[in-house]
Amino acid sequence: MTSPIQFGFSSTATDVLEGVDLTDKNIVVTGGAAGIGLATSRALAAAGASVTIAARRPDEAKRAVARLKSAMPKARLQVRPLDLADLSSVQEFVDSFDEPLHVLVNNAGVMAIPQLQRTAEGREMQFATNYLGHFALTLGLRPQLAKANIARVVCVASSGNLFAPVFWDDPDFRFIPYDPLLAYGQSKTACILMSVGITNHWASDGITSNALNPGAIATGLQKHTGGLQTPEHLRKSIEQGASTTVLLAGSPLVEGISGRYFDDCQEAPVVDERGTGPFKGVARYAVDPDNALSLWKMAARMLGLPL
Repeated sequence: MTSPIQFGFSSTATDVLEGVDLTDKNIVVTGGAAGIGLATSRALAAAGASVTIAARRPDEAKRAVARLKSAMPKARLQVRPLDLADLSSVQEFVDSFDEPLHVLVNNAGVMAIPQLQRTAEGREMQFATNYLGHFALTLGLRPQLAKANIARVVCVASSGNLFAPVFWDDPDFRFIPYDPLLAYGQSKTACILMSVGITNHWASDGITSNALNPGAIATGLQKHTGGLQTPEHLRKSIEQGASTTVLLAGSPLVEGISGRYFDDCQEAPVVDERGTGPFKGVARYAVDPDNALSLWKMAARMLGLPL
């Protein structure tokens, strides 16, 4: 990007979308009924968008939507079931969504599962949930994204990308000793590479994609880590945590921008070393176009799709 955006660390989702009209947009937010996902759904709906919350626990999501609608009676919000770790659930969601899709926010995720868990297909659970399920969902919704003429895919990643690349020969930890943080880091690196891959594969459909780090926000995501460990002065509120997501989802300031990684509402620098913290930037391997192509092919094979 040629110039910095006027938003930063302390900006909220409301700040970012002030004056933005999304009344003609259909938006899907995975995991959009809790944590920063809920703040994302709220801000996008407040800007006029028709928001579909894709939720693993639809009954809980419907209660959250009811609370939102009590405060925002005109909000266009609905819930559809989606379990990203279950590929049949992903397919059911895709089959049920037949309208143009202007924005897909791949927000749902799990973090640092203590013990190795696998899906029915034998995939490591964090990789399957955070990346592979979203990849299958995004591929399945490509026709709906293309129908929108100009569409965006937003991939919520993490500074966890600085802790692990994709383990090309063993993404499911069949040989590498399982480590919760390594598995999480791999999955978030993969999320960033998905945005790079979409940029390289789907530009002719008018589809752009960017990834982001929402920051350190105390939510249910940290239930396996004993809570948020980040120092107080580096933490964000949930509203601040959703700001970069809604910037990439709805702001005209990033129109036409694709294949980038954002942090604090700014494009983040590419780094060649993690350092000792605070962890900022994106690892070079996470935005490498050759890695993005390799991951696209690997994920397609995992899903049994043609290359």
